Amino acid sequence: MAIIAIVYSEAKREYFPTEQMYLAEAEVYDRAQLIEKYLTKIGYASVLIPGNEHALKNVQKYKADMVLNLVDSVKGQEYLCAAIPAMFEAAEIPYTGSGLLGLAMSTNKFLTKKLMEQSGVPVPKYQLFSDSKASLSKKIKFPVISKLNSIHGSVDINQDALSLDEKALRKRLRYLIKTYDDDVLVEEFVVGREFSAILFDGLHKKIYMGEKIFEGKWVNEKYKFATFDAVWGNGVDSFHYKKYNPEAMMKKHIRTAYEVLKIEDYAKFDIIKTKNGKYFFIDSNPNTALGPHALECEIGTIMGLHHISFEQILSRLIKKTLKANIKFKQNKKKVSQYTSTLSLQ
Repeated sequence: MAIIAIVYSEAKREYFPTEQMYLAEAEVYDRAQLIEKYLTKIGYASVLIPGNEHALKNVQKYKADMVLNLVDSVKGQEYLCAAIPAMFEAAEIPYTGSGLLGLAMSTNKFLTKKLMEQSGVPVPKYQLFSDSKASLSKKIKFPVISKLNSIHGSVDINQDALSLDEKALRKRLRYLIKTYDDDVLVEEFVVGREFSAILFDGLHKKIYMGEKIFEGKWVNEKYKFATFDAVWGNGVDSFHYKKYNPEAMMKKHIRTAYEVLKIEDYAKFDIIKTKNGKYFFIDSNPNTALGPHALECEIGTIMGLHHISFEQILSRLIKKTLKANIKFKQNKKKVSQYTSTLSLQ
């Protein structure tokens, strides 16, 4: 029986500047515990390990065959999550999800927008701010939405994130930069239907999509978007997903974004489709929260709409990871044998 190490974000309140940022990370422990039950159900042994500087030593201690990587931050810093796959790769321990490069790039939303844009993937007009007084490009029209550049989890995405004029934007920029000491990505707000796409590579790549159907106070709102409360199930602003089968061009853009951002195994992309049929990619998430529909995780919810159970998701992901590791070892053995032959000549 294969042993799987579930490595998760070690979230402590003192690591984070705000309660929202802490809550967005702290949920992973409960999710890891539930995944452990699913692994038992499909025939795997598992062990829970916090994603800190001791993670590699602990994985080796339990002689795990592979790692299920659920780490989104280390000591409260998202950019450090890239160190987790790096340490396992160096130790030749197979793991799920994206590697160092894909995760490192994901912590810079401005960079991911630029890479998608230059690869032909449509994105809204955008600008990066490190100074709240910097001039806004004349190419960008109001309303605009402000997002933390290196922090995910919909942190501080609320009604104040949407600015209808210059005064509101400056107030928002001052607050975000001071509170989080982070750059802010400002982008033109695109009105239209919103979709989430899961590209899942479990032995073969396939795209599963769902349309966000906004509820509660959003029904009569002109500018609809997923706030922190809506994403995390708090308050009156919420949404649910409806199954959607994407058009060929949308699939093409999703696959392009997946490749150019160096994502592996699975990812989520948020996309707006306007009334005239244009697409705009507004967010990308490698290693999007892995979990079942019961926890309202989008991968489990959206793939569930397409009749893929969470047990199947885990099984496919694990089989692919273990299969790739066997192939790696076989190739390594061949190289070693070839090198030994050359040394004897």
